[in-house]
Amino acid sequence: MNFHVILQAATESGTGNWSFLIMMGLIFVVMYFFMIRPQQKKQKDLIKFRNSLEKGDKVITLGGIYGVITEVKEQYVLVEVDSNVKLRIDKSAIVKDISDIPAGK
Repeated sequence: MNFHVILQAATESGTGNWSFLIMMGLIFVVMYFFMIRPQQKKQKDLIKFRNSLEKGDKVITLGGIYGVITEVKEQYVLVEVDSNVKLRIDKSAIVKDISDIPAGK
């Protein structure tokens, strides 16, 4: 539904003009604080994590590949996934540091 139509309906009702506009404003404020703001914070933390990658860090990629970083460049990292097996992975594909994941049984 068009926002203009909603505002027009609110102004035609007569009694609930301001209460309707205040309610719509509160809905947008709640959406910002519960949806948009946490996502922006999570994105900033992920960018900060990717920029702080160092040699020797244990990481997980978007594809679920576990490995240890052996070399860090500006756009990519070299990840060792097995002895003598290295993959060049774009920094944007790295999502987690596995050192903070609890060990399995």
